[in-house]
Parts: sequence; structure tokens; C-alpha cells
Amino acid sequence: MQLVLRSLVLCILLAFSWSGTGVAQSSEPDEEAARETATEFAQPVIFDGEALFNVRGSSALPADERAAKISERILEVAKSSVAKSVVMTTRRVGIGIEIYAEGQLITIATEADAELEQMDMVVVVELQSDAIEAAILAYRESRTDEAIAQSATTALIWTAVFITYCALIVMIRRRLPAFLGRMVRHRFKAVQEATKEMVQSQAVARLAEYVMRLFLDLTLFVGFYYYLSFVLLAFPETRPIASLLIKYVTDPIVDLAKGAVSYVPNLIVIAIISWVTSFAIRGVRLFFENVEQGTIALKNFEPQWIWPTYSLVRLGLILMAIVLCFPYIPGSDSAAFQGLTIFLGLMVSLGSNSVISNSLAGLFVLYKRSMKVGDRILVGEYYGDVINIKLMETYLRTVKNELVSIPNAKLLASEVKNYSAKLDGKGLLLHTTVGIGYEEPREKIEAMLLNAAERTTGLKKNPAPFVLVEALADYAINYQINAFTTRSSSLPQLMSELHKNVIDVFNENEVQIMTPSYQHDTPDAKIAPVFWEGELAANSRDASEK
Repeated sequence: MQLVLRSLVLCILLAFSWSGTGVAQSSEPDEEAARETATEFAQPVIFDGEALFNVRGSSALPADERAAKISERILEVAKSSVAKSVVMTTRRVGIGIEIYAEGQLITIATEADAELEQMDMVVVVELQSDAIEAAILAYRESRTDEAIAQSATTALIWTAVFITYCALIVMIRRRLPAFLGRMVRHRFKAVQEATKEMVQSQAVARLAEYVMRLFLDLTLFVGFYYYLSFVLLAFPETRPIASLLIKYVTDPIVDLAKGAVSYVPNLIVIAIISWVTSFAIRGVRLFFENVEQGTIALKNFEPQWIWPTYSLVRLGLILMAIVLCFPYIPGSDSAAFQGLTIFLGLMVSLGSNSVISNSLAGLFVLYKRSMKVGDRILVGEYYGDVINIKLMETYLRTVKNELVSIPNAKLLASEVKNYSAKLDGKGLLLHTTVGIGYEEPREKIEAMLLNAAERTTGLKKNPAPFVLVEALADYAINYQINAFTTRSSSLPQLMSELHKNVIDVFNENEVQIMTPSYQHDTPDAKIAPVFWEGELAANSRDASEK
């Protein structure tokens, strides 16, 4: 109790002395700088794990050596007796005031020490004397039989608390991870079904169990660390070690907590910006939902633009919120944070050329109206229906039921044939070319091609099919049959049926279709017989007519 009172008096005197010199310090920046420089060359006197006061050093006697000698002298006096009182005396000498304990010199308070504390020399001597006396008495008191018995009792209490703590943690470790795993498996069953087992609920549950066990093991280790520190703290001989153990863990945690508290206003601003941004995003989504339902009408705004436009607006709002929140992020003004930001920006700029090009191309694909979801298109060698247009790529289902992902940059740079686009209402002009020898009359060939077009179901009668003489080649005349159709989704079947009918009509009229490579006239024309295999040929023609 006496030690506590003396420490309280020491703190009060220090506070009054500090407040008395505060105005002078604030008005004299040079003295403040000098004091900070002096503090750099000062060391605390550590005795029995406690800091008593600071001392200045010199070139002849550095501060750390001086503080160590003072601690050794205090220890000698403390061990020399078990008395419950200490006789403290002082004596003025040329360089300062000597402080004695039980007639033994402990330290000399100099003007440098008074300048370090920004106090009068007499006050400094009084404070140091009280601190030395309290430390000696506390040392003696903590090493009595009663104190040792109390320390042992305290250690036993902490041991009992730690055993209870360990039993509780072990019990929780046996039950909580399994319970968490069952809950995660139950929650992720729907996700597993929605992703077609791409996300395995069992794997997620095992990961959650592992993380929980790791957290409980860490909690058990922290408990053991503090248990060991508190047990060592109960005994005077091991108290310095305990102080170091507590300092190594507690000080960073306290500093982190203080930093977190100091950033609370910034975190509140970030939370407000995030809330306003989320509210704005919900409002934008509600607006586009009304556009999709037709409640809000936008002129010349295509339906397929609704959700891509919403995604762009949402991305813009999020980026704006990030820019507004950046100055309030903890550590954003530090050089390390700025360097990391520059590094990440450099990595993104170097690695995202194709991403940016595909994204920009995706915007052009979305908004230039060249195609939409459901259109049948031809891109390079891929022919099929557009099933999804995303920012980075477009998905195409080919007529062979293949799913093809085409990067939007390639789509923008390639020629795209859209067979579903309605330009003038006539439909798609289907055409094919055959080469016929010069000996055949033109009117006959045109009539035959028109007959083949009439036999083909799915071709329009109005506008009527027509024939073009495409080229006068070296060995044949190239005739092109043209017919309109509105069945663009059945283009391969229509072309196949048209080709079959052309072959049948020419075979029926014994007209030879010239081969691509022509050397000379053969003795016999290369014409398939009109009737072959009896009923099989008739069945084939009946099937084509149907």
C-alpha cells in the first residue's frame, strides 16, 4: 500500500511539473527540440522489472551503463537488510546532488537530469529518492515468506484457471468443428446443385472445420502464453521475464487496438459512402427492372442493353465509391501503401491488355446492334445461334450443338454474317452455283434450276426464285439459283434439300454437272441413272417431296 501511495505522489508531482512547463515548451520550439534530443540519449533505470526514472549519459559514462550501475547499487542495498524502512539521505557536490540509501551512494542527480525532466534539481532529487526507497521496500516485501506463499497461491489459481480453460477449449474443439461442418454442408447443398457439383459442399465443410480447429488451437496457444506470463509474474525472481513476455504480445495488440480506435471516424465515413453506394445501386437496379417490364419506356433502347448497361452503371458507382473511400483507408497516405498501389497498377496495366481489348470490344458488340441473343450468325468457321453476349466473350451454339466461346476482340475484328436480321421483309436469299457445259441450252438449264427450287420446301414462291449466269468459265457456264426463305434457322437443311433436288432434276433430264477439274470430254456422260434400285429410288423421291 505504501508503494502505491508513493507512486501516486510521484505521478502527481510529475503531472504538475509537466503542466507548469507546458506553456514554456509550446512557446519555445528550440527547447522542445533540445529536450527530444536529450531524451534520445536517456535510459530508464530498471529494477525488479519496473522502470524507476530516466538518467542522462555522457561520453565517459553512457546512459545504459549508468542505469545498470544504479540498478546494481539499489539491489545491493535491498539485499543487505530485511528492514521495513530505508534511510534516504542527500548531499550536494560540485556536479550535482548525491543520493544515498542506508549510507550507500546510489546515484548523482545532475543538471542534465533536471534538464531532461524539465524540473528543478531539488524536485528531481526528491522524486528519485522516493522511487529508490519504494523500489527497495517493494523488493524486500515481495521476498518475505508470506509474499512467497501468496505468489505460490496465485500461481496455483492461475494453473486451475488454465486447466479449466484448456478443458473448455478441448470440449469445444471436439464438438464445434463437426457442428460447423454439418451446417456448412447443409447450406452449400443448394450451391452444389446450382453449380452442377463444381462447388463441393463436402470440401467446403472440411475447409470450415479446418479453419475452426486452427482458430481454437491458436486460442489455446494464446491462453498458454498468457498463463505462463502470469505465473512468472507472480514470483519476484521471474517477474522481469514475465514483463518481457507480456510486452512482446500485449504491446502490439494494444498498439493495433489504439490504431483501430483512431481510425474509427475514417471507418464511419467509409461505411457511409458504402451505404450510399449500395442504396444508389439498388435504385439503379429498380430502374432497369422497370425498363425491362415496360413500366418505363426508353426510346431506341434495345432490350438486350438493359442488364449490360446496369452492370456498367454499377461498376461506375463502385469505382467512384473506391475513389472517395481511398483517402480514408488506414495507411493510404503511407509510402508503403502508395508503393503497393503503384505496383498493383503496373501489374494490371501489363497483364490486362487482352482483357481491356475484349471488354471494349464487348461494349461495341453489345451496343452496335449487329446481332442479339437468338440470332443465327456465321463468324469465321463457326455457324450457329448466339446464346449469350458477355463483356469479355460471346457464346455460340453451333448447328452441331457445340458450345463455342468467341473473344469479343476477335468478333469485332471478324466479318459477321447475321442470318436472322430482317432488312426488307423478303427474308434470306439462299443460293448455290452449278457448272454446266456450253452445249446445253441456257433456257433449259434455267428451267431445271427453277424446277429444283420449286421442289424444295421452305423456299418462298413470292418473290419468285431466279437464276443468274454467274460466270463464263473455261469449260462450263456457272449458273446460280437464288430463292428467298424465312427459315434461316434451318439453313443447312434447306441447302442440303436444294442440292438434292438439283442433282435429281439434272439426272432426270440427263444433263451432266461439270466436275471442278476438266481434262476432256468422256465417251459417256457422267450422269447418274434416273431409276436405280427400283423401289429404293422411288421411296427416296417420295421422302424428298414430303
